[in-house]
Amino acid sequence: MAHSVKCGGDLTTRWDKTQGRCVLCRTTPVPPGKGVTPNCGYDDDGGRHESTTSPCKGGTFNDGKSLLCRDCTRCPAGQNAARNCSLTADTVCAAPRTSSPTVPDRLSEKPQPHSIPSPHLPVIWTVSSVVVVCIVLAALGFYMRRRRGTESVKQKTSWRTAGSFNRRPSYVNAAFRNSDVEEILNAAILSAPLQTVLDNLDVLEELVILLDPESRGIKNTKHLASLCSFPSTWITYTYSMKESKSPLRAVLEGVTSRNPDWTVDHLVRLLKQMERNDAIAALAKLRVTDTNI
Repeated sequence: MAHSVKCGGDLTTRWDKTQGRCVLCRTTPVPPGKGVTPNCGYDDDGGRHESTTSPCKGGTFNDGKSLLCRDCTRCPAGQNAARNCSLTADTVCAAPRTSSPTVPDRLSEKPQPHSIPSPHLPVIWTVSSVVVVCIVLAALGFYMRRRRGTESVKQKTSWRTAGSFNRRPSYVNAAFRNSDVEEILNAAILSAPLQTVLDNLDVLEELVILLDPESRGIKNTKHLASLCSFPSTWITYTYSMKESKSPLRAVLEGVTSRNPDWTVDHLVRLLKQMERNDAIAALAKLRVTDTNI
């Protein structure tokens, strides 16, 4: 249950009357086995109702990598718990061990009568072995040639498919100049409050799809949060809650709360620094009215 009315939307923050905004609890890093209490235990008037952290409840844990205690993992069907969940570590699931293969009982096999070896048997076996080896090598060579041809066709098809889906306007892949920004983002969009991005759900959803995923070599929401001076522990916690809330939405809400005078132009400058021209192009779809300026 939240102690703060003004910061009830984020239980990891409390109301700072001096700064006039919600601030993160100053308990980083959180000790393993504990989690931050709602609004750090403080109400909006500075009254303290409980300590800033408290031990995790049964069925939850915190290994020190997040601010809040998280639910323990339940092993899926067909797997057993190799290690049960504790206050400081999650459940470790493992598949059950398979039974050892049975060994045939050689003693039960009936003995075969001894046959007299033919004097020509070694010659026959040698010729047969050569024929079998030749057939196997020929079949293997045919299979490899056919496989290389199939892979070549697939590779060409994938290139064509990738080319057809990755065709973007030239301004997305090229470096921006000031004139490009003015042509794509008009003055009304650049001067609109940053809150406009949160209010335009279609544009916000496209930015979430572009910036939230973690791809190697491509800067994402984590880099944007760092440029906005959010601490690394907060960024890690935000990504740990990704299933329930978009990290990008959390960053934009935090920035608008701390800097209500920020405009879309501030976000564009950060995206240019991250070389995310595709995200800047998405901002061109913002619908700005006179009330947003």
